Amino acid sequence: QVQLVESGGGLVQPGGSLKLSCAASINIFSAYTMGWYRQAPGKQRELVAAVTSGGSTNYADSVKGRFTISRDNAKNTVYLQMNSLKPEDTAVYYCNAARNLITATINYWGQGTQVTVSS
Repeated sequence: QVQLVESGGGLVQPGGSLKLSCAASINIFSAYTMGWYRQAPGKQRELVAAVTSGGSTNYADSVKGRFTISRDNAKNTVYLQMNSLKPEDTAVYYCNAARNLITATINYWGQGTQVTVSS
């Protein structure tokens, strides 16, 4: 059974930092694009950052220069370092694993971790 388990969320003051981790129990973890999404109350889920199997990264414009995504294939783990946090970063953050096969796209989701930025 595939599991993605997020950790590292919490309450932080504006300007502070948090580091999220997502441990994945997936065969061939290195073949997956790993991403972090977030969903704020009343809003749609949005992509925050992603890192491909080849190590290429992309970020939402709202987090560029503040967040960094990385992966450790030896540990089957993806990270999201979040600096200079703003109240608008408050959301539930979800880990995603995606892989395109010839006949289908595989998607797995974690259960989410709450990040609250408030003074």
